[in-house]
Amino acid sequence: MEKLFEQLESTQHAPTEKWDPPYCGEIPLRIKANGDWEYQGSKINRQRLVNLFASVLTRENEDYFLVTPVEKVKIQVDDAPFIVTEWQQVESSGEKAIQVVTNIGERYILCERTPLKIYDDVPYVCLPRGMTAKVHRNVYYQWAQQAELTADNQFVISSAGQLFSLGQA
Repeated sequence: MEKLFEQLESTQHAPTEKWDPPYCGEIPLRIKANGDWEYQGSKINRQRLVNLFASVLTRENEDYFLVTPVEKVKIQVDDAPFIVTEWQQVESSGEKAIQVVTNIGERYILCERTPLKIYDDVPYVCLPRGMTAKVHRNVYYQWAQQAELTADNQFVISSAGQLFSLGQA
């Protein structure tokens, strides 16, 4: 399972933590609650461009920035910057886990490093670099169908040897 974690976490992100560019203000780039990226109110349809922006996206407290070696600009994020749009059951070294896929194609294993958390009754996956991915309703309903009820009335799913709550019964 450890090998699978390393493989999935090797997704290339720009080394933004090594850069210290000047703050250049806010730009009219917005990530909507449904995961769509917009510039000046128009949806960005080119997935490669969205992926490029996502590779330089950083978070500081509750603010989000695009960071390059020469500039740092603030953008608006309505909820979470990413959405979990797909999932599958995977197995490595005899251990079963849930692999999630975000709207930008990144894959993560639901585990201690990237756990499922519930905030205001909405499920999110905590991602590296302080990012989050909101779980799409379809994915949540699929998980709910497979969830087990614990003695303390929690609906839970299991992944990588951990139990993750989907909420109270």
